[in-house]
Amino acid sequence: MKARIVITLKNGVLDPQGKAVQNAVGALGIEGVQSVRQGKFIEVDLAAGSEAAARATVERMCRELLANTVIENYVYEIES
Repeated sequence: MKARIVITLKNGVLDPQGKAVQNAVGALGIEGVQSVRQGKFIEVDLAAGSEAAARATVERMCRELLANTVIENYVYEIES
């Protein structure tokens, strides 16, 4: 199974990398970009016996390792 995980900063958390990208886009002369938020995309191959087991593994990985749940949100999808 494959898990695709997207981790983003929670609303209200400052995003200096997103701001740097926004400034760089403006410096390139690209107009109309009002804001940029930067995040992480992680793809994981899992050897799980069921989708429920895969979800449990991904939940644990996200909570304990991949995401700082104080300032970040995460979503994921599991593909067989």
